Amino acid sequence: MDRIVWVFRGVAAVIMLQTLFFKFTGAPETVYIFETIGLGDLGRYGSGVGELIASILLLWPQWTKLGSLMTLGVMFGAIVSHLTLLGIEVQGDGGLLFGMALVTFLFAGVNLLLTKEKLELGPLRV
Repeated sequence: MDRIVWVFRGVAAVIMLQTLFFKFTGAPETVYIFETIGLGDLGRYGSGVGELIASILLLWPQWTKLGSLMTLGVMFGAIVSHLTLLGIEVQGDGGLLFGMALVTFLFAGVNLLLTKEKLELGPLRV
């Protein structure tokens, strides 16, 4: 079971980590996306930092639940943006970015459910 959980963690983290290059280097697709949703460069960099932190926490066993929660939040934002402002397909990608957001959301959710480690945030116990 531990190996299966690591697959879910790893896939979600790798998907987020591989998109960081595009966010931080100002690739035209990411600039288009964040301009379209009205967040510009600040949103692009902020999203990238959030995904970097979530990825690290996902892979750190004692913080993996917090990483899952952060990932769910970031990917929820991406999914809603696709459904309301961007469309499923962005600049001819065939829905790849939307699909990656769905997979990342799903895998983070499964990791949250399967993880045995407890996360205590004050009175909140997850």
